[in-house]
Amino acid sequence: MRKTKDREGVELRKAVQIVDKPKILVDPIRREILRLLALESQTSTQLAERLNLSKSTVGHHIGVLRRAKLVRIKLAKPGSHGILEKYYEPAALVLIEDYKQIPEELKKYFLNIHMERLRGMFSTLQLIGAMVNAFDVIRESWEHTVKIPSDFDLLNELANETLKYMTQVGKKYENTMTDLDAETLLTKIYSEALRLIITSGVWAKVFAKITEISTLIVKEQNR
Repeated sequence: MRKTKDREGVELRKAVQIVDKPKILVDPIRREILRLLALESQTSTQLAERLNLSKSTVGHHIGVLRRAKLVRIKLAKPGSHGILEKYYEPAALVLIEDYKQIPEELKKYFLNIHMERLRGMFSTLQLIGAMVNAFDVIRESWEHTVKIPSDFDLLNELANETLKYMTQVGKKYENTMTDLDAETLLTKIYSEALRLIITSGVWAKVFAKITEISTLIVKEQNR
């Protein structure tokens, strides 16, 4: 991971890399390796111990990630037994799949990842129920002009939009350095993507209704 320091001596790291071969990120072991390396640089031995896997298995996945230029060697130094140990780090703090490069058969996998992330964010803000209620109101008001399937999954559709916008927002950070940790940066990118989504098209109306419903709920609770 490219690093530098700001004027106060705080270490800065490359913020984002867009992954143009998203299939590599489908493997859960690779995703976990990348998550662990974003926390701190580690050797394949350390990763094998944390993941409870053989060193050869971890070595295989590290090799795949290195060939894809998603992981690199940060440094190499002698270990406790005098054997040279390589410490690995991710190419960037946050790796975002390029939406346009995701094979059709893998989109559901990435959608599920974003759905879980969104569900967690909205649960924290207690918005899921309000979103569903708002969409039901909109569905009723449009029933004579727009045909909305009865099995329409609101969160799934929002995840699909997020998948597209994450690539767009991520590209803005691709050539920047940051002192944020991976989780904080990822949350920031999600927030920016959602901000773009909820201010356009049908989503603007859905979230306007959420505000309206939330206001009514607060008024009712304060009675």
